[in-house]
Amino acid sequence: MVPDGARARHAELIRLVEHHAHRYYVLDAPEIEDAEYDALFRELQSLEELHPELQTPDSPTQRVGAAPVEAFTKVAHRTPMLSLSNAFGTDEVEEFVRRVERMVGAVDAYVCELKIDGLAVSLSYRDGQLVRGATRGNGLQGEDVTAQLRTVRTIPTRLRGGVGGVPPEIEVRGEVFLPKSAFARLNEGLDEQGKPRYANPRNAAAGSVRQLDPRITAQRGLRAFMYAIDPPGEAVTQAAVLDALDRLGLPTNPHRRLVGDVEGVVAYVEEWRERRHDLDYDTDGVVVKVASLALQGELGAVARSPRWATAYKFPPEEVETTVLDIIVSVGRTGAATPVAVLEPALVAGTTVRRATLHNEDEVARKDVRIGDAVLLHKAGDVIPEVVRPLLERRPEGSRPWEMPDRCPACDAELVREEGEVVRRCLNPLCPAQRRERLRHFASRAGMNIEGLGEAIIDQLVDGGHLADAADLFRLDKPTLLTLDGFADRSADNLLGAIAARRRVPLGRLVNALGIRHVGEHTALTLALHLGTLEALSAAGEEELLAVEGIGPVVARSVAGWFASEPGQELVRRLGEAGVEAERSEASTGPWTGQTWVLTGSLERLTRPEAEARIRALGGTPGSSVSRKTHAVVTGAAPGSKLEKAQRLGVRVLDEAQFLAELEAAEA
Repeated sequence: MVPDGARARHAELIRLVEHHAHRYYVLDAPEIEDAEYDALFRELQSLEELHPELQTPDSPTQRVGAAPVEAFTKVAHRTPMLSLSNAFGTDEVEEFVRRVERMVGAVDAYVCELKIDGLAVSLSYRDGQLVRGATRGNGLQGEDVTAQLRTVRTIPTRLRGGVGGVPPEIEVRGEVFLPKSAFARLNEGLDEQGKPRYANPRNAAAGSVRQLDPRITAQRGLRAFMYAIDPPGEAVTQAAVLDALDRLGLPTNPHRRLVGDVEGVVAYVEEWRERRHDLDYDTDGVVVKVASLALQGELGAVARSPRWATAYKFPPEEVETTVLDIIVSVGRTGAATPVAVLEPALVAGTTVRRATLHNEDEVARKDVRIGDAVLLHKAGDVIPEVVRPLLERRPEGSRPWEMPDRCPACDAELVREEGEVVRRCLNPLCPAQRRERLRHFASRAGMNIEGLGEAIIDQLVDGGHLADAADLFRLDKPTLLTLDGFADRSADNLLGAIAARRRVPLGRLVNALGIRHVGEHTALTLALHLGTLEALSAAGEEELLAVEGIGPVVARSVAGWFASEPGQELVRRLGEAGVEAERSEASTGPWTGQTWVLTGSLERLTRPEAEARIRALGGTPGSSVSRKTHAVVTGAAPGSKLEKAQRLGVRVLDEAQFLAELEAAEA
């Protein structure tokens, strides 16, 4: 039995800890010093250790995360989580307002909110308690990530009463994000561990929420902003919805504004075009909503977007810098890529020193030269890209850049094969290619060897310890201890990570081999159809061409790689080192024997999600269209696959039709 005094103190401690956590994490207005908060938290921990029956899943002490789960389960949303239409200029925002007012007449007010670049989630509360958290998924159903979202300190596990009490059952929508400061710390830690960095805060947030082990999620420093509630209760406007969320203790973005006309909307957009860089989180635009919930209901939605809201997307930020040099980087397949070495420039919050120029034709088309002042931006706010040179500032005497005809790493001839836009080093012993092949082999898409980053591979190659991937499985502790940054524990950890990858699925191993024209999708297709590494090694071009989705170029490349002396030698040495590929077997289901080809960008599913669901039904995601193709699914901006499907008379579906057939088959 728990003494009444202990039970009362436990309740009081929970109230105090939650109050001060809300002041600190949500309102950014702490009332006590960190040491005082820590003392309250430690007292709560001690009391729960003394009386375990007091501990509940929503106790502040449980924010550290529960035990790992094996997989995420699917959960249906109360109402569909729709995506927003996009506006790419203030003229399109003005057109959105005109369109709305043509449909419903004059609109009294609009609410402008910053569009947070994170992961959309829904939170379900019953009697004030958080009972479920889910990702957006396909809009109709998402993944149950309740344990992960409980670790996000700005998300309350129990709601505050607020005015009028707590609704008995509500679903709240919002965005989980990673602050820029936490993102920098996360990548610094990954660098120290020799692990691959995250490309941007959004990817890091999504990856953190989808960690099977919530304890990892808890360490990342995620935050959240909420913007919708269902049902809205007494709220009749979007502004009132945000106020209600505040009263319930849910975090909202403070930089919202109620405006009366399109001029007010445009003024808000222009203000935040520059101010966004002062924030500690990424915002990629502004969401404009009709304020009245009644008008929102009258306007309704089209297939996947509400008519009462739009998202203005900020244009990619462009800055000026100078091209100091143009060098050539050689990749794992021998592709030689020109790279601009730049005067360091701050673009979209990060310092850029290099940008790919893709190939010699692209350099010639843009006429980028050493010494040029250029405009630089980040494509998709991620990949640094030279937009164009500023010709009016070109120095006198500059000359067009020419692609070298020799490999910078091994001095072998760079060859441009017919029909290709890149030159290649054909020397299989090229040190640059070897280094890149090893990096690819160890990467997440390859064997996914934790802790084996580029810096460690470089040291091992420079020290003569690695000639090919098989040598990784022959590394020993004395060798690792000769490298910078290694001690007993870190050496043991890396050796354990390498040993854990001696047995992997065949598709992962095939992708890790780095065969030209073979990516994750093609590797999995080959693995499912051939089953074993031995069968794949022995397959000729004709046998490979019989695999649905494998064309002549891929068949020739795969057969040639396994028939080559270096390919056979690597497979043999991997086998001697104890590396085994698990047999791949295709799922069976209502779509067994059907090939589905995706083209264009899907709105409600990512490409990997769609392909995974096709495979789960026994189908095969195809990469090319033939008469044997069962159906082609088209998203936004479909490519030549759509034209070929129409020419061959193959069935074509849009995303909504595909989802309907997918869900019917899954049911």
